[in-house]
Amino acid sequence: MLNITSKDNAQLKHAVKLKKSAKYRRQSGQFLAEGVRVCMDALRSGAEVETLFVTDAAASKYAEAFRELSARAHKTCLLTPSLFALISDTQTPQGFLCVIKALDKSADFDTIENGGKFLALDNVQDPNNLGTILRSAEAFGVSGVLMSSDCCDVFNPKVVRGSMGAVFRLPIMETADLSAYFCAHPRLNTYAAVVDADAEKVTELGFCEPCAVVIGNEGNGIRQQTVAACRHRITIPMNGKAESLNASVAAAILIWEMVK
Repeated sequence: MLNITSKDNAQLKHAVKLKKSAKYRRQSGQFLAEGVRVCMDALRSGAEVETLFVTDAAASKYAEAFRELSARAHKTCLLTPSLFALISDTQTPQGFLCVIKALDKSADFDTIENGGKFLALDNVQDPNNLGTILRSAEAFGVSGVLMSSDCCDVFNPKVVRGSMGAVFRLPIMETADLSAYFCAHPRLNTYAAVVDADAEKVTELGFCEPCAVVIGNEGNGIRQQTVAACRHRITIPMNGKAESLNASVAAAILIWEMVK
């Protein structure tokens, strides 16, 4: 175990850059998982743990988790609380953080036209929304999540933490253009979630496999070219005066209707 005492340590600086930069995460093929539960979820989901950063107090408090993680991590680094704060993304850190090798589950989408119920995200930007959406998608048994390339980075620390481990287990694939992807997979039944009054009510239709429900940007909804590429326009019927729902709330409702 390496005892790091300086903020200029190369491994510590690497973790700081992973915390701050989506571009650096993509270039390095690594991301961060913080917190005892999230780190253990990564380990038990088969993720490769490159480095474990831990404080002395955390290693003692969570001795069993420390034993398991340090045994599997390529490197283990001991930090003081002040140094740990540099890489932490939480207000009250537990003292556990792992550098994880990025996951590639794109092969799970090779047979997307053969069956399954998928979620597609068009320019979803808020990391808290994205983390919650992924958590709901896994909880209700969605086959996978297709994301446009301008969505929030799925390996953003807030997304990883908010997904409660779903990011490690759920098939997720990024595509540059959802409309082009749908056109290239004509057997996929696609449903664009919109707020239009003349759209089909989600509570009154069935979802024919293989299918994908599209959730749009928090402020602007789904892009018109994506809507145009979908076979169906669907909406969530609402009785109140609210014009729309939070993206993660809408996603949970639509996922439930799709998989029930």
